[in-house]
Amino acid sequence: MKSENTFNPGKNLLGGYHELDGTIEFYGRINAILKKSDSVLDLGAGRGSWYSTDDCSYRREIHDLKKKVKYLVGIDIDDAVLENPTTHKNLTMSENKIPLEGNSMDIIVADWVLEHVQNPNEFISEIDRVLKPGGIFCARTPHKYKYVSLFASLIKNKIYLKLLKFIQPQRKERDIFPTAYKLNTLQTIRRKFKNYKDFSYLYTSHPSYYAENQILFKLFAFFHKVLPAVMVSEIFVFLQKSKY
Repeated sequence: MKSENTFNPGKNLLGGYHELDGTIEFYGRINAILKKSDSVLDLGAGRGSWYSTDDCSYRREIHDLKKKVKYLVGIDIDDAVLENPTTHKNLTMSENKIPLEGNSMDIIVADWVLEHVQNPNEFISEIDRVLKPGGIFCARTPHKYKYVSLFASLIKNKIYLKLLKFIQPQRKERDIFPTAYKLNTLQTIRRKFKNYKDFSYLYTSHPSYYAENQILFKLFAFFHKVLPAVMVSEIFVFLQKSKY
């Protein structure tokens, strides 16, 4: 949880969250399509640190899918996923091979994962293999041309990781991974998933990189108002596999 002295843009708003909260928007839409009978894969689940560190109870409730579905499995390349308390079961994976049977998942969620994908074709092939006919692939990822993505692409990952620790001090070093941005435009996603029904869109949330400082938050919030959408947005990916 954040300390009393840490700036939180939603702290003094009703419900304790900002009106442009990307997590509530993203998981709210996932909640709208969930069924109790669903089997769901949280791909890139990590250790589920949000469950103990998020100070907004409503956002935690929206984010928490475990009690809303029949089966929720968390999978990650990092062994830290085995500590994740927010799923029914956790597994590790090697390379791009998802350790699940084909046509086994109703929904796949990949939250802040696409920007790390090094081999898009292999990744998409596995998504398509595991997802049931008519299933939904849901992902949240920064746009390739968002200012944070551009900055990360211009510098070495080692330097970027150090800077990220400063501007997002609540994130642990072991939760930060190298970026690639090979699936980070709407055009690329639609081309790669050409046989899927597309419900994806750009979403501009409130700034998340502000070193928990109110002045920096207001400065970046100004940039969010004046810069082109692709420079300040995340991509919310919602793709439905053909039923046939």
